[in-house]
Amino acid sequence: TNSPLPRMALVWENFEAGVIVGFATGGAALLYVLVLLRSVLSHPVKPDDSEKSARMVEIAGHIQAGAKAFLNTEYLYLSAFVVVVAILIGLSPYLEDDVDKEQGWNTAINFVVGAFLSGLAGYVGMFTAVRANVRTTTAATEGLNPALKVAFKSGTVMGLTVVSFGILGLSTNLSIFKDPTVLAGFGFGASSIALFARVGGGIFTKAADVGADLCGKVANDLEEDDPRNPAVIADNVGDNVGDVAGMGADLFESYVGSIIACLTLAEGKATVDSVVDQDLLTAYTTIPFIIAGGGIVCSVVGTLFVSVKDGANMNGLLWALRRGLLVASVLVIVLTIAAC
Repeated sequence: TNSPLPRMALVWENFEAGVIVGFATGGAALLYVLVLLRSVLSHPVKPDDSEKSARMVEIAGHIQAGAKAFLNTEYLYLSAFVVVVAILIGLSPYLEDDVDKEQGWNTAINFVVGAFLSGLAGYVGMFTAVRANVRTTTAATEGLNPALKVAFKSGTVMGLTVVSFGILGLSTNLSIFKDPTVLAGFGFGASSIALFARVGGGIFTKAADVGADLCGKVANDLEEDDPRNPAVIADNVGDNVGDVAGMGADLFESYVGSIIACLTLAEGKATVDSVVDQDLLTAYTTIPFIIAGGGIVCSVVGTLFVSVKDGANMNGLLWALRRGLLVASVLVIVLTIAAC
């Protein structure tokens, strides 16, 4: 069915199927995240009641407290930035006479939601990582594979949290506003948090790393990561907030940005001789959700193939990770070909 080309030809029927796929796959991923998080936290934090084990748990507690304090402070300042920018976005249509004023506030709401989910994804990743660190060490006393399982599950929590929050956020906003153009605000909010989290965490990490080296190695002739050096705690805090929370926000922005870009280009690709092919438009707006949502399922399947035998060397460990990646990649390629 063809129709004349209006300013925005997308209607609810064009992306309804994609939204359903987004809710289904995002919800399933979120449930799997809860299962994995419970599994990680169920592992013991220390192998025995020795003094060394107690000291290990104490140091891990300091790292957890430092990471939490850093993110809470960072997000406090970022929340003020988000509020100010959201107000400016909402008021921007009033500068022009022929711009829909409601669309400005809808975009502002999407901006806030995108920023919130981006920050939350990073926070969940950091929360899991700082608790999985000491549990991975304890599991390593049982063997290489138990340690790999704990570490990999904690990383899977981060990855699936990013994609589940992303696709659920987009699906929810499309269901409420029924207008893909306001999703630009969602992507902008995610990008803003990714910028500050990545850069802020990276600067803190490098400053703590250099400070620990100067204080420990140069000034006091201590070994690398000596627990007697307080700056080592700050260095480990920086690794968690920069490489985990910052990376999570960065990946969230890239993931939702790719889906939003596909939705933005859909109308132009479905237009032939100034006429929009509605069936083709529906296909173009559904495919991004099928590939992104199906990719979540493929990734979950790939994680099931990650394991290693005790006594394996570094090559065996790396091959275990590659095996999961290869399985997920092949499944995604097949899914993409079938969807197109």
